[in-house]
Amino acid sequence: MNNPYVFAIALSLNSALAVAENAMPGEDIVIVVHQDNPTQQMTRSEVIDLFMGKYVAFPDGNKAIAVDLTSEQQTKKIFYQKLVGRSLASINAYWSRIRFTGRAKPPIEKLSSEGMVSYIAATKNAIGYIPKSMLTDNLKIVYILNE
Repeated sequence: MNNPYVFAIALSLNSALAVAENAMPGEDIVIVVHQDNPTQQMTRSEVIDLFMGKYVAFPDGNKAIAVDLTSEQQTKKIFYQKLVGRSLASINAYWSRIRFTGRAKPPIEKLSSEGMVSYIAATKNAIGYIPKSMLTDNLKIVYILNE
């Protein structure tokens, strides 16, 4: 893009779309899995263990693929603040230390909540978080993240 005006408009549009896909203030964030996943419910502690790399399996022992959003999206900020009471900067620093030691791998990342919904709907052992308003018939809630 050689034209700076076109670049500025594209950047503004991209930012507006990113804001539109995020959780609205006060909206519940739900932890979801594929509808055919045998996991029916999880505890807060189990969700923390999966997303912070302590465990890589669901409570029944089946492998779990934790799915995270990329960058500084509002839904991601709300998720980690409500789940573990930490900022994204703190979460990123945590994963930098863990990766360096080789003890665990961070969750895989998706660019958008829509991408996360599509991935989980197509992957039986995936688990992720979305605004409750984005719930589809292909997903089921295993935990509701409340303050």
